Amino acid sequence: MKILYFVIVVLSLLVLGAHFMRYSNEVGVAISLAPIALLLVRQPWAARTVQVILVFGAIEWATTLIGLVQMRSAQDLPATRLAIILGTVIIVTITAALLFETKTLKRVYQRL
Repeated sequence: MKILYFVIVVLSLLVLGAHFMRYSNEVGVAISLAPIALLLVRQPWAARTVQVILVFGAIEWATTLIGLVQMRSAQDLPATRLAIILGTVIIVTITAALLFETKTLKRVYQRL
C-alpha cells in the first residue's frame, strides 16, 4: 500500500512538472520535480514541504482550469471534457497531498 501512495504522489508531481514544461516555465518544472527527491528524506519537514507543493499545484490546476474554460467559452467551443479532465487532475493532486495525513505515511515520516 505504501508503494501505491508514493506512486500517486510522484505521478502528481510529474504531471505538474509537465504542465509547467508545456509553458516553458523552468522554475515551475524545478519546483515540481525537486520534491520527488525529498520523498527520500524521512523527516517531517520533508513530508510537509511536498504536501505544501502539492496543495499549490492543485491551486495552479484550478487556475488553469478556469482560464482554459473561459478561453474555450469565449471561442464558443465545448469545455465539458476539459473541465472533467482537469477536475480529475485537481482531485488526484489534492488526494496526493492528503496521503501524507494517513497513518502509513505519518509512520514513514516520523510524524506519529
